[in-house]
Amino acid sequence: MATGLRRELGLADAVFIGLGAMLGAGVFAAFAPAARAAGTGLLLALALAALVAYCNATSSARLAAVHPQAGGTYVYGRRQLAPVWGFVAGWGFVVGKSASCAAMALTAGAYAWPDHPRPVAIGAAVLLTAVNCLGITRTALVNRVLVALTVAVLLFVVVACLAGGRADAHRLTPWTGSPYGVLQAAGLLFFAFAGYARIATLGEEVREPERTIPRAVPIALGTVVILYALVGAAVLLVLGPDGVAAATAPLQQATAAGSLHRYAAAVRVGATAACLGVLLSAMAGVGRTTLAMARDRELPGVLAAVHPRYHVPHRAELLLGAVVVAVVSVADIRGAIGFSSTGVLVYYAIANASAWTLPGRRWVAVLGLAGCLTLTATLPPASLAAGLGVLALGLLLRWVARRVRGSR
Repeated sequence: MATGLRRELGLADAVFIGLGAMLGAGVFAAFAPAARAAGTGLLLALALAALVAYCNATSSARLAAVHPQAGGTYVYGRRQLAPVWGFVAGWGFVVGKSASCAAMALTAGAYAWPDHPRPVAIGAAVLLTAVNCLGITRTALVNRVLVALTVAVLLFVVVACLAGGRADAHRLTPWTGSPYGVLQAAGLLFFAFAGYARIATLGEEVREPERTIPRAVPIALGTVVILYALVGAAVLLVLGPDGVAAATAPLQQATAAGSLHRYAAAVRVGATAACLGVLLSAMAGVGRTTLAMARDRELPGVLAAVHPRYHVPHRAELLLGAVVVAVVSVADIRGAIGFSSTGVLVYYAIANASAWTLPGRRWVAVLGLAGCLTLTATLPPASLAAGLGVLALGLLLRWVARRVRGSR
């Protein structure tokens, strides 16, 4: 049986995977709560979130060049800090992103068929699990299609807002935010960027990872920052901060406000494609992290299997697909995965701490770590408590498993 993954992804593939991981439902929904927190400081909050994301992405890219294996921060924390820190990062990612996968499937269903989201969610989970199991090149191909559709719709939103006759520069003044509000909004918008590390998580399947990953990460992140800034400014110019804050679907409502209102329904298509793109890349990332942890016996070793023909962690992918289908069949957890926010920030905090141990550019790692800790402090107490509880549960299970193995 094959024990390794196959390096089949080039620079363009890696960039598109990063774009697919970041251009998710966050851009269609995050602007409203961010505007409630920051007012006209929304764009400043976006810049702050992008700065933290840049530091985290830079740290992840540097680490991926040194450790070009599947698993991302799980591998970096384990090798640069200590095995327990790698486990915390890996456990938080696997559990948190598994819940996010279920929530993203339901969100895609809600956009595609609002009256019956569950069947669509189940179908999406089954279909994308099959795509991932057919090899990383199939994943990359489908991801390109979804990213292209999402980008086209987002650019249409910008054009519709600016050419629709409702844009007004006076809606950006006067300043209505506060420093804390901007910080809180940055925390909310940060999660619209989360996903750039997916390139590093798939590091064992990238050709020339020492060169490709450090190039792909900033290209993908830079593209998303520019696109988000254009969309955020356009929506603010049409709706104003109060209008964005009160909107349930800001991008669609801003498009509908102008002369191109008859095409506003197209935004739903883009949102569905974005959700499916993030779901596809997230499932691939969880599968590779599960593979890496299973190799080290931090998870059951049976999940370390790699398919001899398709060269993917098929057992991990099938298990994740089954979990997502089971969850979306019986529950709606779109509003109940706050713990994943804590997991994401802890994941990147460990990545920055790991990058600090590498020579050169330590200021980036320090700034990224400080940003992660600061944004964590702005999370709602319930989300923070839930996230820390999940991490503590993982550490307890790890301790028990080690005691059992040691007693044999």
